[in-house]
Amino acid sequence: MASVKDMRTRVTLQEHGIINTHTTDFPGNYDGFDDTWSQEKFEEKFRVDIVQMDKVQMEFDMVGVDAAIANALRRILLAEVPTMAIEKVFIYNNTSIIQDEVLAHRLGLIPIYADPREFDFRTAGDEEAKENTTLQFDLKVKCIKNKSAPKNATDPDELFIHSKVTTELMKWIPIGNQARKYGLQDIRPVEDDILIAKLRPGQVHELDLKMHVVKGIGKDHAKFSPVATASYRLLPEITITKPCENELADKLMESFSDGVIKVTEDENGVRRAVVVNPRRDTCSREVFRHEDLKDRVKMSRIRDHFIFSVESTGALSPDVLVCESLKVLVEKCRHFLSELDSHCIDT
Repeated sequence: MASVKDMRTRVTLQEHGIINTHTTDFPGNYDGFDDTWSQEKFEEKFRVDIVQMDKVQMEFDMVGVDAAIANALRRILLAEVPTMAIEKVFIYNNTSIIQDEVLAHRLGLIPIYADPREFDFRTAGDEEAKENTTLQFDLKVKCIKNKSAPKNATDPDELFIHSKVTTELMKWIPIGNQARKYGLQDIRPVEDDILIAKLRPGQVHELDLKMHVVKGIGKDHAKFSPVATASYRLLPEITITKPCENELADKLMESFSDGVIKVTEDENGVRRAVVVNPRRDTCSREVFRHEDLKDRVKMSRIRDHFIFSVESTGALSPDVLVCESLKVLVEKCRHFLSELDSHCIDT
């Protein structure tokens, strides 16, 4: 019965493959187990534990869900949580070495610090900049020689003024009542030092641009994706099935990532390997290369324990992005139930 339980709850790593990868959380898959779904059982098992979080990165555990739900959350984070990005670039003058279309593409990928929840989606065919749908930025810069540069200077940053065009030079131009609603720190590029182009004065390099920032989602274009990365993995589980002592203990510890295995010494001076932090395991399966160790360790992953890593581009904090993705998932479920109900009524 224990092996059946392991098949239901663990994904097992073997020397040359992985077994028990299929989803088993549905009725009738195993005799003697009631796998019917109920809200009470779900609420009892489900939990979210925040492991680490700052302004940009977040790691949390989601326990008690199927892989389909975890993957739905990840895909929504990548493609369906709205954010703001440069959509239109009006080029009045570009004498840099960067072609217009390449420059526009680079500008579109600059993360914009603006809360998308405060704006509406632009309707199809609407080209006019409106205060509820559009943010406007200007970029006017010309490279000139620095007359106060040292005579022996060779660094372009000393020789020239504005030799590097960065996002610090992008100026927000409020539309309508936007200046009353937002401050300069509310609407800006996420970082001031993102390099846009390099200019030189002898070649009369100059940029004169106007940019429209609109609300969008990642499935329309990657520039609208609010996360740099959003991924998950199953929680590792490492079990030492036979004692590993002295030299074997050291060898076992070296077969895993730092911090996974620790060697302790008892009162008799015997040194034994113990598992201290399986979370740090990287699934290398290095231990299976050693004949004297491969039968002493069992490696698996807990099927319903997902470790999520979310890195925001900076416009919204990662915890807000996760909450917004859950709202999208809930709305999808409601829409599905609504369509199902209407179909049942029609039939």
